[in-house]
Amino acid sequence: MTSRVEETGSTFEEPPTGGPHTGGKGVRRLDRVVIRFAGDSGDGMQLTGDRFTSETAGFGNDLSTLPNFPAEIRAPAGTLPGVSSFQLHFADHDILTPGDAPDVLVAMNPAALKANLGDLPRGAEIIVNTDEFTKRALAKVGWAADPLDDGTLSAYAVHPVALTTLTVEALKDSGLARKDAERAKNMFALGLLSWMYHRPTEGTERFLRSKFAKKPEIAEANVTAFRAGWNFGETTESFAVSYEVAPAAKAFTPGRYRNISGNLALAYGLIAASKQSGLPLFLGSYPITPASDILHELSKHKNFGVRTFQAEDEIAGIGAALGAAFGGALGVTTTSGPGVALKSETIGLAVSLELPLLVVDIQRGGPSTGLPTKTEQADLLQAMFGRNGEAPVPIVAPASPGECFTAALEAARIALTYRTPVFLLSDGYLANGSEPWRVPEVAELPDLRVEFATEVNAPDGSGEFWPYLRDPETLARPWAVPGTPGLEHRIGGIEKQDGTGNISYDPANHDHMVRTRQAKIDGIEVPALEVDDPSPAFGRGGPTADAKLLVLGWGSTFGPIAAGVRRFRAGGGKVAQAHLRHLNPFPANLGEVLARYERVLVPEMNLGQLALLLRAKYLVDARSFTQVSGMPFKAAQLAEVIKENADAC
Repeated sequence: MTSRVEETGSTFEEPPTGGPHTGGKGVRRLDRVVIRFAGDSGDGMQLTGDRFTSETAGFGNDLSTLPNFPAEIRAPAGTLPGVSSFQLHFADHDILTPGDAPDVLVAMNPAALKANLGDLPRGAEIIVNTDEFTKRALAKVGWAADPLDDGTLSAYAVHPVALTTLTVEALKDSGLARKDAERAKNMFALGLLSWMYHRPTEGTERFLRSKFAKKPEIAEANVTAFRAGWNFGETTESFAVSYEVAPAAKAFTPGRYRNISGNLALAYGLIAASKQSGLPLFLGSYPITPASDILHELSKHKNFGVRTFQAEDEIAGIGAALGAAFGGALGVTTTSGPGVALKSETIGLAVSLELPLLVVDIQRGGPSTGLPTKTEQADLLQAMFGRNGEAPVPIVAPASPGECFTAALEAARIALTYRTPVFLLSDGYLANGSEPWRVPEVAELPDLRVEFATEVNAPDGSGEFWPYLRDPETLARPWAVPGTPGLEHRIGGIEKQDGTGNISYDPANHDHMVRTRQAKIDGIEVPALEVDDPSPAFGRGGPTADAKLLVLGWGSTFGPIAAGVRRFRAGGGKVAQAHLRHLNPFPANLGEVLARYERVLVPEMNLGQLALLLRAKYLVDARSFTQVSGMPFKAAQLAEVIKENADAC
């Protein structure tokens, strides 16, 4: 098997060498590998991929993952819609995406093979569970003949393995019924792949014994199947070569690392924001894919002062979170696009009340219920404008799973400093994907402490509390905890008089309040946009950069865009790249950056929402490249689009 470097397309291969690990079998060294586990949604492919990923992270490789599973809790077995897969890209160098195409496919049944066959490049390895290739299973996916025998797979290196039979044989003395024993076949496959790629095993065995601690016979059966898979690779003649991918020592700055998914990083970021602000964290939420993991994770951390409330619906969830914010807590609500639609009135109320509130939207395919387990970036305009009246809300969008941690802190900073609800736009790709993440030191975290109002503040000397008397720098109003003596004040959605907070229907006052709320958002301090432009003139006083094309993205498109840019530059092309983490307000220098280039290309997983905003605000000819397939962009795909646009400049 040959390794293909993501950003350059180069190859690296050494002749096989024997060693004690392989009992004399050859060992081939690679710089990167993309593996995809695929099977029924009940075959444990997500668990298998997650365990392989954890051991790979512990080994020190850089990595990126792409879980992909059906929306149904238990999709029809053996059908194409029921296929669940987990793709892992790991390397001895810095990588950016889960990989465009698998080098290795583990197919647990005909449906898994057929659903993923079109993604495989010639020469890819296929490990297939032959036990499942029955006439009935083949007919269920529309195969009249067995693809293992009719030449369908002639372009690939196929390894037929009777995974089910071998697993049952390994567990014949376990006392388990055959059906229960068969369920461990994913661990047999994991053991085999762990042998093939020299992955550590101790962590997986500890994990299995911990996961099934209440059922020790199941735990030991899974450990036995895992070891049997390893031993099978060691002894069978079907696998003459194993592979080594060295740790990515140069890819990481010094520090302590762990593998982390976007939702887990976001949950940890919210806890960190709570501790750094000194405020209790309150999550008011209703379960919805792909945001539910944040609720599950935060519910485990009562020791950090976290209170989670699973409400009866989306409206109650955000209502409780806003009430908690009024009471002096860090209020958070988590959801996806359909839930944002239901929460929109309360978000508008939070804008009117000018209270800090974090609205975490883990985007998915829409509209309506749409594609619950697939990814999309189509909620940007909803976050910008999806409320009645003029109700501006800041928007923060992380670019990678690890960045979800810092995005949570940044959203909290803005909410607490400027007294406003804030949108955090992640998506299913970031939420479920994972990467190595450097665990920060507490000293590196921002100081988010706030001061509550404790005294009357009326400028007329009346001894009253004016809840809308603003900070002249941030335009934030004071935050008074209910029950503070003398600081009682009205809340509600009807327009308030500036300063006093009294109900007001005065036209001039409403005009003033609308413009003031907008000015507060426009005045939020966000970092300047950084541009990756290798041109000599860039940043050295030159009027324009040598690169004529700027590729501008936001959110989870960062990895595929950066990988596409690397490929194009490796071929001698000149292109600049920038990525937005703040979408409202935009960085102050964005207009100046856009003006440097003849053409701006905006790849998005929607139909051009950011491009629309850029065109409207900066009158720039932003060219869209869009995709709404429920899957992330591929690096090769973007490299070709970048070339086409660069050639047109």
